[in-house]
Amino acid sequence: MTDKALRLGTRRSKLAMAQSGQVAETVRQVTGRPVELVEITTYGDTSREHLAQIGGTGVFVTALRDALVRGEVDFAVHSLKDLPTAQPEELVLAAIPQREDPRDVIIARDALKFTDLPRGSRIGTGSPRRMAQLNAYARTHGLDIETVPIRGNVDTRIGYVRDGELDAVVLAAAGLHRIGRIDEVTDFLSVDTVLPAPGQGALAIECAADNADLIATLGELDDPFTRAAVTAERSLLAALEAGCSAPVGALADLLADGQIVKEMRLRGVVGTTDGTRMVQLSTTGSVPQTETQALALGRELAAEMLAQGAAGLMGERAH
Repeated sequence: MTDKALRLGTRRSKLAMAQSGQVAETVRQVTGRPVELVEITTYGDTSREHLAQIGGTGVFVTALRDALVRGEVDFAVHSLKDLPTAQPEELVLAAIPQREDPRDVIIARDALKFTDLPRGSRIGTGSPRRMAQLNAYARTHGLDIETVPIRGNVDTRIGYVRDGELDAVVLAAAGLHRIGRIDEVTDFLSVDTVLPAPGQGALAIECAADNADLIATLGELDDPFTRAAVTAERSLLAALEAGCSAPVGALADLLADGQIVKEMRLRGVVGTTDGTRMVQLSTTGSVPQTETQALALGRELAAEMLAQGAAGLMGERAH
């Protein structure tokens, strides 16, 4: 029985296949069991509409979760930033492995950095969060840019720059790392310039809540610091009642004194996509030891942001 292959559900995109392949290899090493990838097409992969119109990045998750519930796959790998904040009762996040670089990056023509882009430069991104923060930064630093909504996989997006249609595109560093294309980046955006999406750079490994053996096995891949950080970030997102396509950025990081981790800082931002109005706050507390403490950190910062008018800056919530 133990030699039976574990079935790992994955989206078909190059990035999803790469990150699922890496998880499969780790699970093979931990369990000694073969792992086979089961490719699943999601509505988000086939629809040509902009993500914000079809329900945000959650559209990439539903088909994988359906396959898990039906028992067609044993576990699934998601980009954590794609997961809706509400967790289905019949499924569990068995592992959140150590996070990759959470930053956003620019791939620009002529190897330009963001601040060196000429006036009127067109920057492509499908993310209202990135648009809001890039436009806000440009506004306060005298840059003249135009953000252009785009969709598509990594090849498609970089192609817009190569073909001269756009001057630059914004992507997540983690995804480029995982497909071996990080050397094409022309600028890493500091998290002080653009806060990433909640959970960006982290993977979520999900399985059925009643499969205790598999939960225990996959749990060996879990990184407690990453889990605490992304739990706080996603708690902020949930408390703002914002979907994964809302213009919300959040990042929890650990503050260390030498080798000793002292505290966790959580930063959050929400803004209008044109960058004219932003609410950006942070809070610092002891490193959460439990899920309850991590959730409380997110809710606390969300309450402060809502008190400063964050709700009025999110299109989804206002409608």
